[in-house]
Amino acid sequence: MVGWGPTHLPLLTCALFLLLWRSDGLVGRGRHWGPKEDQTHTIGKGMQLGHDETMKRHLDTMHTLSRQYWQYLACGLWQASCKGEENEQADMDQEGWSLPLEMLSSWYCSFSKCCETGDCRVTNNITGLESDLNRRLHGQHLARKVILRAVRGFLQRPQPEKALALSFHGWSGTGKNFVARMIADHLYRDGLKSECVKVFISLFHFPHPVYLDSYKVQLKKQIGETVKLCEQALFIFDEAEKLHTDLLDTIKPCMDHYDSIGQVDYRRSIFLFLSNSGGNTINEVALDFWRAGRAREEITMDYLEQPLRTELKEAPGTAFAHSHLLEENLIDFFVPFLPLEFHHVKLCARDAFVVQGLPYTETALDEVARMMVFVPKDKRLFSAQGCKSVSQRINYILP
Repeated sequence: MVGWGPTHLPLLTCALFLLLWRSDGLVGRGRHWGPKEDQTHTIGKGMQLGHDETMKRHLDTMHTLSRQYWQYLACGLWQASCKGEENEQADMDQEGWSLPLEMLSSWYCSFSKCCETGDCRVTNNITGLESDLNRRLHGQHLARKVILRAVRGFLQRPQPEKALALSFHGWSGTGKNFVARMIADHLYRDGLKSECVKVFISLFHFPHPVYLDSYKVQLKKQIGETVKLCEQALFIFDEAEKLHTDLLDTIKPCMDHYDSIGQVDYRRSIFLFLSNSGGNTINEVALDFWRAGRAREEITMDYLEQPLRTELKEAPGTAFAHSHLLEENLIDFFVPFLPLEFHHVKLCARDAFVVQGLPYTETALDEVARMMVFVPKDKRLFSAQGCKSVSQRINYILP
């Protein structure tokens, strides 16, 4: 049985409502306290007196049970009310009116946090994640494959050796934040609002280098407290290339091969790093395939993983270049997000029309896609903005 607190008052209300529903006639099953109107004239006086006695017994029973239920529930809220709890519970069981509180607790769980850890709201819906990646993530066959395999394999392991660390790379608008949100939505019932999910945006949460020492303490504390609450926690670092190296090194032990750090086990945690760095390398490979007349679906990780690592190590001014995460190979997968082509942008526009409940035509999709900026300018091959501003473009063309 879960611990009681002020947040359980809705459960108390529900319990009292069910008490009334069970009590032979207040609101249950259309039953009546007295006879139907067309039967009143055919019932004798003796039978009516018998009925009155039955009603009185029902009312006495309800009074007793109401007091007992209140005592039982109040005991959970205020420990001082627990006198005679065992006797009250025995009386309830003898009456045959014991309320299925476990069922009520499960119902209440579906609306709010109801357990000592946040893991009661972990869903790990890999089937839904796979479906969403296939239907809604356009032009990213590599990202789709790598992410699904990595997350599924990690969650299926009874005890991972370390936390899962994925680093997403590519131009803005190619789907990195979109996929991070998908992962949160399918692993946790509350998605990004879950207490098990924390999002850090570099320039928003850590804007001033002069406060770096304070940031390090706060970041370490928040990650530790989240993992204590939720064994399977998700941490998303947006604009990771702008993080200070010392911040990355602060969380490095959480992603390493330790059983625990300060009695906290981080091995079931997931770390996602989203970065625009590496985009040039990814785009060059995609452009080479296009020039050779080869389909982008022929691009494999063999063409991208090592060049991507090399660019990240050598790129000046990036956090990854000097952090221990790269040196000690603590990033499990560097996930490339390819630049989007014209037909991918049209698919994004179609999805945006559907989300807004608007009808669309091929002409409308073409018009939205043509409003985006493409490079190289003479070829209009890759969208410089990805799908990031598609929704706003739709609003612009609406009458």
